[in-house]
Amino acid sequence: MTRTLRAIVYGDVNLNILDGSAIWVQSMSEALSRAGVDVRVLLKAPVETGRLVDPLRALPGVSVVDPFTSGMTSERTPLSADAAVSLIERLDGESPADLIVVRGLRLVTVAAASPRLRGRLWTYLTDIPQSPLDIDDEQRDRLAAIASASRWMLCQTEELRSLIEASIPGTGGRCVLWSPIVPAPAVAGLESTTEGAPLRLVYTGKFAPLWNTLEMTRLPALLAEQGIAAEVHMVGDKIHDVPGDPEWSSRMRGALESTPGVVWHGGMPRQQAMALAASGDLGLSWRAPEMDASLELSTKVLEFGVLGVPVLLNRTPMHESLLGADYPLFVADESDIASACAQIARDPELLAVLGRRITESVAPYRMEAATERLRALLARTFPEDPACVAAASQAVGRPLRVVVASHDLKFFTRIQEHLAELPGVELRLDHWEALSVHDSAASEAMAAWADVVICEWAGPNLVWYSRHKRAGQRLIVRLHRFELDAGWLADVRTEAIDQVVCVSPFYAQLTAARTEWPADRIVVIPNWVDVEQFDRPKLTGAEFTLGMIGISPHRKRPDLGVEILARLRRRDRRYRLAVKSKMPWDYWWIWRKPEERAEAERLFHRLHDDPVVASAVTFDGFGSDVAAWLRRVGWVLSTSDDESFHLAPAEGMASGAVPVLLPWPGADTIYDTRWIHTDPATAADAIHEITVSGRWEEQRHLARDQVRASFPLDAVCDTWARILVEDLSPDTAQGTLARDA
Repeated sequence: MTRTLRAIVYGDVNLNILDGSAIWVQSMSEALSRAGVDVRVLLKAPVETGRLVDPLRALPGVSVVDPFTSGMTSERTPLSADAAVSLIERLDGESPADLIVVRGLRLVTVAAASPRLRGRLWTYLTDIPQSPLDIDDEQRDRLAAIASASRWMLCQTEELRSLIEASIPGTGGRCVLWSPIVPAPAVAGLESTTEGAPLRLVYTGKFAPLWNTLEMTRLPALLAEQGIAAEVHMVGDKIHDVPGDPEWSSRMRGALESTPGVVWHGGMPRQQAMALAASGDLGLSWRAPEMDASLELSTKVLEFGVLGVPVLLNRTPMHESLLGADYPLFVADESDIASACAQIARDPELLAVLGRRITESVAPYRMEAATERLRALLARTFPEDPACVAAASQAVGRPLRVVVASHDLKFFTRIQEHLAELPGVELRLDHWEALSVHDSAASEAMAAWADVVICEWAGPNLVWYSRHKRAGQRLIVRLHRFELDAGWLADVRTEAIDQVVCVSPFYAQLTAARTEWPADRIVVIPNWVDVEQFDRPKLTGAEFTLGMIGISPHRKRPDLGVEILARLRRRDRRYRLAVKSKMPWDYWWIWRKPEERAEAERLFHRLHDDPVVASAVTFDGFGSDVAAWLRRVGWVLSTSDDESFHLAPAEGMASGAVPVLLPWPGADTIYDTRWIHTDPATAADAIHEITVSGRWEEQRHLARDQVRASFPLDAVCDTWARILVEDLSPDTAQGTLARDA
């Protein structure tokens, strides 16, 4: 039975004022409502006009909490961040929320410090620095604390998501794209411009210097000088005060009230404002050059697009991505606007052509599309029990008790999160400080409590739990690679193990050969790939960039990656290699080995001395921002001597890059043989042939389809949920994974 989720939504914005922040509250609440979530919207300020609040109250499943009329507060002024968080905690105490959606840096900072709200926050931030150079240590610490407390960080654009992931450790995998949303207009548009009537330009939003709103009031006179009759219709009632120019707001108001050709409509409900915008010939989203670096996408541009009204706006990479580099209405100043309007006057049919183009471009931002994305995110965040888990939970009359025992969860985190969210599972962690260091009393309590124990890594944790297993308890272990050479496996009570999980058929077979463990208990569950996180648009030139993720220790064979690069650059100097990794000297256990030092020295001597590859290799710091980093990578190399699975090619495939593997043992049991090459020379030949023949797009889409079919996160997590209560078939250890999608 599907559960009904409950949400609290609070934007640190005044819903009496029509601007993008207030519209966000309305749109987020509507999307949650459409997705079947019960929503409580907490107001920040006393209601003075119902133009935004009344539509919220009309949404099914949405209740508006007005603390000023309900007795929750005696204040009559807008809530402070501290007061708002206190009220959110109070609402949650009265009826616990599954998710708490909050916006505004000050508010989110306070909410992130609340132990009660931690882990359920869906945080949305736009009021943060828009460049990594502008993020200082204090801001970085604040954002890191927010990330730690958030279930998801909602990012308006891909550029903002990449900035946060690259700048704030711990945000990789937590950031999801949450684009602005535009509803379909529910009110019929006003009468459109008739032949011979003035050209109608429309602006909706706040009035502020960087938004060029004062300059917009001069457009009717400027266009009249060019022989073009025009009106500028302006909607909004929020006129900013400018500290450095105290007279600006009065000049702005005066221009709105008395400029010939300017019609000021004041504030309007959103649908009424959209209806007026629909009557326009051109929308105005022309801003000061200082705004070009913004990582936000204007909701107003999208609203004009839904209405089929072409927009005059600045040329930025984000706008080019939305509308195409050849969009003819990019403007930088008044003269550009005059030229664009003159072009429209000469060719009135261009309006219809551009109207259809912009409507198609903004289709992914419509409410219907956003609701589907939200449903998918909710399903991922709040998974349902598989039938077998639900049955096991019902049989014991409580959630299944699961313990995960490990010293290192880096390969298990998302699986752990999924299992912990299942209604039929209660999960606890037995954290070992090191491979063989743990709190024995804590482990004994865990062993006494658990129905199921998962040993992540077949280390001394497995030895201990195999010797403390209770009757009727289930013991599952995941073996990676290095454990096969460890002496402690001889001390494991083999009969205590119910299932041994390996990540590839090759290592499953090797485990059966090297241990005395029964082959019918050894199964394969592949490593997971979060295909949704990695599915991001590639940057220009990605087809000439090779990527390597992790080059230490030397058995990862970065020297062979450099050799592939050298062979390519002898044909085309555009090829480059990007490396994302810690360096050998960052690992004490690697750097203490003389042979590792010698190989590192040999590698860097070549990078310095060989003119073919010198300056063609970049080293990027190790971090969780792999998905953002992969946007510039078109080929992911796997040149290792041996691997248990090697996740890097799979992550690259999910990002839309083409995998390039050398034949390490077992590679052909995980990856399609079309991606495996006999040596660096044949690998380089394949890369160059695919690039020059124009087949890179075709090959990268094939690779992405294969990884979606083989090891997507949701399928892997579902298999891990089933193994809690039932044995998987040992046939998984013999076959290979999906090749064709």
